[in-house]
Amino acid sequence: MKTAFLAVVVVGTGLVAVGPLPANGTAPDVGDQVVGLLTGDDQAVATPPNDGTFRTGPALAPACDGIPIGTTDDAAAIVDEAPAGTTFCFSAGLHRIRDTIHPKAGQVLASDDGAVLTGSVRLNRWAPTATASHAAWVTTGVLPPAYAQTGQCEDDKANICYLREQVFRDGRHLTRVASRDKVAPGTFYADYTANAVYLGDSPAGHAIEMSSTPTAIEPGGNNVVVRGLTIEHFATPPQSGAVVLGLGWHVYANDIGWNHAVGAMLVNADSAVLERNRIHDNGQLGVGQYSTLKGTIAANEVSGNNTDGFWIADWESGGIKTTWSSGGSVAGNLIADNLGIGLWSDAYDDSRTFASNQIVGNAADGIRYEIGRNGVIANNVVSGNGFGTGRGSGTSLWDGGGINVNTSSNVQVRDNVVANNVNGISIQSRTRGSGPWGQNLLRGIVVSGNQVTMRGGTTATGMVQNSGAAIPAGAVTLNDNLYILDSLTADRFQKTGQWYTAKQWQTTGQDTSSIFTLGKAVLTPTGILTILPS
Repeated sequence: MKTAFLAVVVVGTGLVAVGPLPANGTAPDVGDQVVGLLTGDDQAVATPPNDGTFRTGPALAPACDGIPIGTTDDAAAIVDEAPAGTTFCFSAGLHRIRDTIHPKAGQVLASDDGAVLTGSVRLNRWAPTATASHAAWVTTGVLPPAYAQTGQCEDDKANICYLREQVFRDGRHLTRVASRDKVAPGTFYADYTANAVYLGDSPAGHAIEMSSTPTAIEPGGNNVVVRGLTIEHFATPPQSGAVVLGLGWHVYANDIGWNHAVGAMLVNADSAVLERNRIHDNGQLGVGQYSTLKGTIAANEVSGNNTDGFWIADWESGGIKTTWSSGGSVAGNLIADNLGIGLWSDAYDDSRTFASNQIVGNAADGIRYEIGRNGVIANNVVSGNGFGTGRGSGTSLWDGGGINVNTSSNVQVRDNVVANNVNGISIQSRTRGSGPWGQNLLRGIVVSGNQVTMRGGTTATGMVQNSGAAIPAGAVTLNDNLYILDSLTADRFQKTGQWYTAKQWQTTGQDTSSIFTLGKAVLTPTGILTILPS
């Protein structure tokens, strides 16, 4: 159902606003109402708060009644020997998963007792050694043979982000360094040629663990349920998940963290649901989705991911990334403080909805929608994103912003709150070749009903294009938005290299019925959007 915001009320003396004129034909002033400014669909999913009250993880799991699996049992073997449809209840404590679990159709892997599934092994045999400047300790014979690099690292000289074996000291993630001479407290070095691991802190009296098993759980059948588990310390290869969802899977109320690459992956996982999980501090990415029809990623906390140094600005790192998928949604998630893009729809996503997410403090774009079509980006709160300073980061519209739409078609960007990001809303037209839908072009982009705050620096909203991808007239429409600015005379808008103030921007044909103001906007429960003095 369509719901209109009833009015805008401008409050406070001296406030200047540029926008639709009230009935008397004068500029908006104190107490004036601008009726019918913003419209939008009712939110189907509540936007999660970012105040510590958003609840996810094993505490939400229901009681488990099924075959028990103890901490010393071979979980993979027990699951493999049981028939389809069996429920398994993992006991409290640490379960070392040596072999990946492949549940059959309809099986349930669950705990209501605080079970932790770990892919790590204990490292117990240490000998003292030294570097040029620090004491160190070494253990041998624990690494796999050297393997080829996959993925792209933030540090493209050392190129060590792809190495899967993480090391933990009393559960604390240690930082990998590129050579033995760089070993210092809080770090480790893995020498695959010599099959030796060097530690910069004394292991005496401490639990030293190294991730070893690549994957905790992956499909052996459809319609599996995974709930109530903590899943950590798996040596996942880049672009692979500690938990891999299959067709019809329901994965909810888990804690998935400190795995080397991706926390949870939906792969050929039609109609799968990933919800109410805490997915955090994974080495590359929180959640990935590939080749999935009508997948749902909802009400998860996805935070602090890319701990192992993958490329922040432009590779598959950060919060959530979906690709080559159709239908379904990413909705109601808290996506915060990831070293990368918050929410990235990339390469041939079709007819997907990205709604009611709180996306805050991510190092690159809050939302990036790239080479997709028929997308809806609605009712999200996107703030404080894009301030990363790593390789390839920047502040221009080419570098993105709160919301970035890149070389896509038939995309609605509506009713979002976009505040204090490196840029507001960036529309990019690039030469991106052809794909399954023909030539990749920027067409049919409608940006409406958004509240965009831009203050200071070079922050802007607008369009950029490269020489081989000119934006034709009518391909992009911005209208009925509310812009909250630091100055009405500041250049806060850009079109293909030309900068504009608010009034100048309207002369380009964009945002002709939008409001530009200096105040602070507050939406009351009755639908009155009140503009307070800045």
